[in-house]
Amino acid sequence: MSTMSIKVVLAGRNYPLTINEGEEDKVREAVADINNSIKRLQENYAVKDMQDLLAMTALRLATRSSDEPSPSNAESMIEEQAVVEKLQALSQFVQE
Repeated sequence: MSTMSIKVVLAGRNYPLTINEGEEDKVREAVADINNSIKRLQENYAVKDMQDLLAMTALRLATRSSDEPSPSNAESMIEEQAVVEKLQALSQFVQE
């Protein structure tokens, strides 16, 4: 299968990618999912550090199972809140 080059924007940064033809829609959908997660976290929590937002998004995506139905928005918000609280506690511990 041949490859193609595309450019995507993740967390406000541009990334050139070389992907297999036919995967563009899947890649762009993943990029949109990541960016939407970051945006939702920014809107709902006081976390502004992009590193924290990316880490929380990575955790959310890594723990989401394709075999299970996706959690409701309420369940997702509770899980994200728990992660935010742990990151804030860790951040306070590191600053001391």
